[in-house]
Amino acid sequence: MEQSTDWRVQRRRILEKARRVVVKVGSAVLTTDKGLDERVVNRLADQIAGLHDRGLEIVLVTSGAVAAGRCVLGADRAAGCMVHKQAASAVGQSRLMHSYDEAFARYEKVTAQVLLTKDDLRSRERFLNARNTMTRLLDWKVIPIVNENDTVAVQELKFGDNDALSSMVANLVGADVIVNLTSADGVFDDNPLENPEAAFVPCIENIAELNLQSMCRGKTGAGTGGMLSKLMAARRAASIGVPTLIVSGKQKFVLERVFNLEEIGTWVAPTQKMLSGRKFWLAYHLDPAGTIVVDDGAARALTSKGKSLLAAGVKDVEGNFGMGALVRIAGLDGATVGVGLTNFKAAELRKIQGLSSAEIEKVLGPCPHQEVVHRDNLVLDSSL
Repeated sequence: MEQSTDWRVQRRRILEKARRVVVKVGSAVLTTDKGLDERVVNRLADQIAGLHDRGLEIVLVTSGAVAAGRCVLGADRAAGCMVHKQAASAVGQSRLMHSYDEAFARYEKVTAQVLLTKDDLRSRERFLNARNTMTRLLDWKVIPIVNENDTVAVQELKFGDNDALSSMVANLVGADVIVNLTSADGVFDDNPLENPEAAFVPCIENIAELNLQSMCRGKTGAGTGGMLSKLMAARRAASIGVPTLIVSGKQKFVLERVFNLEEIGTWVAPTQKMLSGRKFWLAYHLDPAGTIVVDDGAARALTSKGKSLLAAGVKDVEGNFGMGALVRIAGLDGATVGVGLTNFKAAELRKIQGLSSAEIEKVLGPCPHQEVVHRDNLVLDSSL
């Protein structure tokens, strides 16, 4: 994978000018088989406090609550079903925050616990409330410590992992960069656990072009994600202009070295063509209510020509959704073309699928829209 030298200039410039930083740390870094590793927590607090003293605003997205609870309750109690994991999180969350509170207090730093679910961010009003709260905390020089509210989140409202949460938080607070601390040194072009000849990748300049599934096989033992989840989160962040540095949290003084501009880890550059805040919202804060299957010609028109989706290209409709719902658009092979807001109910679409725009009014009567999904309300898979 050839790299230009421009990314090094970009990386140095962004890190030099960064003022608001999201630091994400995973369970594989924070915990051992005996529970929370207090030495890691203390070292992390020491480095973040040092960056804070330099004028950086830090938001810490942390894993570790379930792992901390599991070690108190025993592996058998905290394994398996979601209810067990939620109970383990309830036990572990207080222990996790207590450790952070004590560690940061040694440096006279005030921390705040922020627990989020996906539902908190897909409601516009709650999103703005969360943003205002986080902004005020940062204004007060408080260090927000963010985790998913595992205790109450149902499966449909979970972020899935804290890598995904970190990209959402970056959007929430308007971060300049994400530093994702993991158990690996960075990204490799293949899974190094399976392929000893896998090459280290110092920079990913256009993450939207990569097949992330083929690059990333396997995951860490302690966490819910792995390198795939980290790169998926980095792709989301890149789409709104926020770069991500994936770097080993097990290296000594890693955050200090990063902001002293040492070239470690993998730099995931922001995309040149950024999603608007509105399209980012459509892509990542809402869940599709159904699927519209389109023919090859419609798929090409959407992906290559910047067109809207018309009824003539619709081959099938899955689900029972209303007008204005977010829907997944898929090709005949089942691959996702994108997501978008539909101008028609599912029942209406089934009546007009395959028809030309001129024929729609004969079936449904006068319609304010001829497009099934307008391109302004469409986010293509390359941006997801």
